[in-house]
Amino acid sequence: MRSVLILTVLLALAGCSRERANPQEPPSAAPPPPSASSAPAVPRPDEDARPKVVVLGDSLTAGLGLAQSEAYPALVEQKMRAAGYDWDVVNAGVSGDTSAAGLARAEWALDQPNVRVLVLELGANDGLRGLPVDAMKKNLAAIIELAQSRHMTVLLTGMEAPPNFGSDYTVSFRQAYRDLAKQYKVTLLPFLLDKVAGNAGLNQGDGIHPNVEGARIVADNVWTVLKPMVAAAGS
Repeated sequence: MRSVLILTVLLALAGCSRERANPQEPPSAAPPPPSASSAPAVPRPDEDARPKVVVLGDSLTAGLGLAQSEAYPALVEQKMRAAGYDWDVVNAGVSGDTSAAGLARAEWALDQPNVRVLVLELGANDGLRGLPVDAMKKNLAAIIELAQSRHMTVLLTGMEAPPNFGSDYTVSFRQAYRDLAKQYKVTLLPFLLDKVAGNAGLNQGDGIHPNVEGARIVADNVWTVLKPMVAAAGS
């Protein structure tokens, strides 16, 4: 049953690729998500000086079907601010991106002042299309190496491959994330959509992309592993 649910998720993610005519072309820079606080504005450091988390991903990160403030990167920023971290979270998600497309725009996405942490959420569309796991692994490795060369900490979020390519592919796909985490000594969130995938009450009408409540759970998943990383990077 879990394999069927994962396949359904990945099928919709690939459908999102039609929304972008040229996956190699970086999108316009998205505005920073709003602060979680509704308190009156107080003097703040210049935005360029504030530490940043960049979330590089596909439609799950972009928040397809949600307002920008409802996508999980914005919710993570709210959690950071509530915890006392005056950081920005930059949503660099593009619907339909494969690991290759993400690599093509990684330097652009990371070319911002004071980026401390990269959340790397890519690979779902590689798995759907049955692209070689080795190629995906190399693309993700190159992004990790780019981030580490800039002294950024990396959180790698895993995804599952559909079962129709056989158990060997599914296992090697899952293992690729674990191998990368071990090789580069980065933190791994094994499955981004844990507790959300396949739950109709937590997804939009397409049954695929998280709804507002589902996005909150995804944000919880991410924040649980990201919080100690932010604390360490902040120190």
